[in-house]
Amino acid sequence: MTGVLPKDDDRPVLVLGPNPTPNGGMHLGHIAGPYLAGDVYARYQRARGRNVIFTTETDDSQTYVVASAAREGITSEALCKRSTGQIQEALQAIGISYDGFGPFDSTYKATVLQYFHALHSAGVFKLKTVRLPYLERTGEFMVEGLIEGDCPVCLSSSRGGLCETCCHPNNFDQLLNPHSTINPDDKLTYREATIMVLPLEEYRDRLTKYHESLATHRRPHVRQMIAELLARPLQDVPITFPLGWGIDAQFPEVPGQVLNAWLELIPAGMFTTSYAASKLGRDTVPGELWKKAENLRIVHFLGFDNAYYFCLPHIAMLMAHGDKYVWPESIINNEFYELESSKFSTSKRHVLTPQELLKEVPRDVARLYLALTAPEYQRSTFSRAGLDKMAEDRLIGPWNQLAGTLAKAVANAGDDSARLPVTPGGRGRIVLMLERFDLFYEMPTFNLNRAADTVLTQLERLRGRAAALDGIGLDEQPEAWGDLFAEVKALLALASPLLIDLVTAAKEAGVFDGTSNALLANGVFDGADVKPFAPPLLSAEPAAAGNPAEAVEPAGALAGGG
Repeated sequence: MTGVLPKDDDRPVLVLGPNPTPNGGMHLGHIAGPYLAGDVYARYQRARGRNVIFTTETDDSQTYVVASAAREGITSEALCKRSTGQIQEALQAIGISYDGFGPFDSTYKATVLQYFHALHSAGVFKLKTVRLPYLERTGEFMVEGLIEGDCPVCLSSSRGGLCETCCHPNNFDQLLNPHSTINPDDKLTYREATIMVLPLEEYRDRLTKYHESLATHRRPHVRQMIAELLARPLQDVPITFPLGWGIDAQFPEVPGQVLNAWLELIPAGMFTTSYAASKLGRDTVPGELWKKAENLRIVHFLGFDNAYYFCLPHIAMLMAHGDKYVWPESIINNEFYELESSKFSTSKRHVLTPQELLKEVPRDVARLYLALTAPEYQRSTFSRAGLDKMAEDRLIGPWNQLAGTLAKAVANAGDDSARLPVTPGGRGRIVLMLERFDLFYEMPTFNLNRAADTVLTQLERLRGRAAALDGIGLDEQPEAWGDLFAEVKALLALASPLLIDLVTAAKEAGVFDGTSNALLANGVFDGADVKPFAPPLLSAEPAAAGNPAEAVEPAGALAGGG
């Protein structure tokens, strides 16, 4: 029996992570959602032989940087520089395999301005006079990350511009009881300012059709948010603000105003896509790979708190460019991840960074536990006791028992050149494993929790099979042993996006051969026999030094332009 898992879509894949704000480092709450999900998805796409770019970069223009720097008493520029290094260190430590982390440089700014100026020249933006919170003491307008108050929709505590809880905008003067996030005792007033806005209501019909056509590529909370917003008039979106931090919009109607940082993120993605492609060997002009002729499939991973901008204003601005650019297909959100059932809080020192965790546990254990508990559909929590129990009872213990049984059988056989037959039943089970994992690794049913749980479920199944064969020679039941070795090898391949260090050790030990490599690349296992092997063990101890992210080979068309 030969099983084939059809590859439903072989378009090149662009995987976008959210742009982290460089107002501090990264904790596990950041990693457990979009960054680990993007990494696992990108690794699986590469393993299937697809052409992939996985990229992100910092969002330096955010007013959150200004507020955080002011509270620390340092310059915004110094905070960005320090935080960017901390962010990159955290991503590399946990093994996030991005192809290029774009710099916030002059090319980035030129790409953003070109994107906005094309829309400005086409008359897409409109002038509007609005009331904005104002700090008389300093003569500054206070918007976005500079103010905090109550959301006018759900009444939760919210920063300006967007509520993280319900994901509804609160533009201009809509935030209730606002106060400064730098000095809450500062008294705020209101002043009128004329700014540029995007009249989002004009895109209602197109936005509705777009999201209806891709509803299966949206998780329930985002679908609900979109439906809520489309059930009422869509608010005008601020394009510029009269602020001193950000990219100068250079629009003659609003001299000295800067671009709304939230709306930089699509042209930022265009820039960093080009930047990452250059790292893979293909030099392009920023935005070129987003043109429809390139036929990219864009998958965007983000937190729910970012979903409004990416689902509505950003898509509307892409639509305003006509048929020039491809639009994101899958927008996969996650919810909030807590630490021991309480919200991560830097100010209260209730945080845990990847670097801190990796001083205590192996990286594969951390990755699998974060995937198993990732907040994909509702809030979830990191528990150190839960991690330790999972590691001992479901991962390290069972794997080392399985590996030990296989190693003992190989040692007892003595003939390291012998090959064992793989039965039609064994090949059929491998195909079923492929189909199951593919369901959780692919769009639109991608699910980190289930992928991680499937690793553990299959491990326990194979551990039980090995225990039943323990003490029986390879020559006594060659077919049963052959099936077991083949299925263990398949599990290693299928777990490779998650257990990156175990799989690297298995490759170095010669566990994989051409048949195994074809397992994911072609979706087929047709090997008639298998060579017995002794799998590497999993250690309960962390690596002596931080593990660098696993090297990833460039992949075909995006890398080489083929």
